[in-house]
Amino acid sequence: MSIIGAMRLDMDDTRVETIEQVRQFMEGSHGIEFKPDCREEKYEWAELVLVRFRYLKLGREDKGVVREYIMKVTDYSRAQASRLIGEYKVQGHLQCVEYRRHCFPAKYTPADMALLARTDELHDYLSGPATKRILEREYQVYGHQEFKNISGISVAHLYNVRKRNLRLGLGTTCTRTRPVAVPIGERAAPDPKGAPGYIRVDTVHQGDLDGQKGVYHINAVDQVTQWEVVASVQRISESHLVPVLEIMLATFPFVVRGFHSDNGSEFVNRSVARMLNRLLIRFTKCRPRHSNDNGLVESKNAAVVRKHLGYAHIPQTFSAQLNVYNTGFLNLYINFHRPCFFPVATVDAKGKVKKTYPYQEVKTPYERLKSLPNAEQYLAPGVTFGELDAIAHRMSDNEFAERMVKARSDLFSDIPAPTRPPPQAQPYQLIHSLNKERKSSKKKEMATAIPSVSFLD
Repeated sequence: MSIIGAMRLDMDDTRVETIEQVRQFMEGSHGIEFKPDCREEKYEWAELVLVRFRYLKLGREDKGVVREYIMKVTDYSRAQASRLIGEYKVQGHLQCVEYRRHCFPAKYTPADMALLARTDELHDYLSGPATKRILEREYQVYGHQEFKNISGISVAHLYNVRKRNLRLGLGTTCTRTRPVAVPIGERAAPDPKGAPGYIRVDTVHQGDLDGQKGVYHINAVDQVTQWEVVASVQRISESHLVPVLEIMLATFPFVVRGFHSDNGSEFVNRSVARMLNRLLIRFTKCRPRHSNDNGLVESKNAAVVRKHLGYAHIPQTFSAQLNVYNTGFLNLYINFHRPCFFPVATVDAKGKVKKTYPYQEVKTPYERLKSLPNAEQYLAPGVTFGELDAIAHRMSDNEFAERMVKARSDLFSDIPAPTRPPPQAQPYQLIHSLNKERKSSKKKEMATAIPSVSFLD
């Protein structure tokens, strides 16, 4: 079957039996193009022609005529026709073989991809190593057999599968502060020397709405184990802040020996200093021109507090409900079920400190605490690893994260959504006159503020 121009024709050349007839056909078909429908028809017809004319017994000149005949009807090039004839010489027949691209066997099933997508949703898309550690813990620590296959995934391929899940739908200006000399606290960077109990503290504000302040979060992180405690207060005044700080310090499972904050007045004041002196805790604050002094807790503000509680305004009256959620879910999840990166510092011959973050050091804060040499000596009085182990193994990472997500949804369902009144429309003439007044006032200010001097003066 062939197509000539816009016409569709069925070709029957069974009566073409001699080489002379082939020559006459070629001479009479100049300007006509043949377009067979499919590749299988080309192979079948070419094999019939080669058999009919006994191609292998023909002379050199006659073979060339048959080759031109095949090229004309099949619309193949000379190289393609020669390849078919060569295949016929070797095998004695022509077979149309479909090209099959080599594909690696799929290692991870849709069920494995769904487990990864669910884990990402529960833990708010942690980094690749942290997510891989959770998958391994689900299988090795908590014995969930469905995670056996996906727990062996590499960190690099985890990102590939995560992108595939997303495709499939499974998932300012800066002003410098003026330094003020305040004789409270010591300007120094704490040096824990590998021992837990040196806390970094910062506050996170939950936004304003129509002049009304939102709730404040206090974030405290241990420098060595990254053990973290989050609490919420209505205001950051001394009457609200100091009692909550004392409760937070007592919540850490080890003895607190150091307290480090930025230079904000919510911490650098005499009430906090008296409390820390009474508890025999060293009070240090950030040094000038050392922006990384409190970098650990500031990174946790974004990675934990903002990620779980967002940026929207929350009224101050909901601080009690937030503390119930923080105590019962968020703090337990952060310390027992959320892996973190821990640096390994090496010093080269020139004395330069280089920090690396190997996968073997991706652990939860509780795992990090237990891995310290003689970890029992750091525990607070009345705290044992048996009690902490019971908390850690009460639920798996995904099970606890699922409960935490549900509790957070219930919490935010009770908090009213922030609403703002729509702006009132103003007539065009009024807006135009206001803009003209602003431009004229700006010109007057610039004329008085910028003296008329040249570069030569």
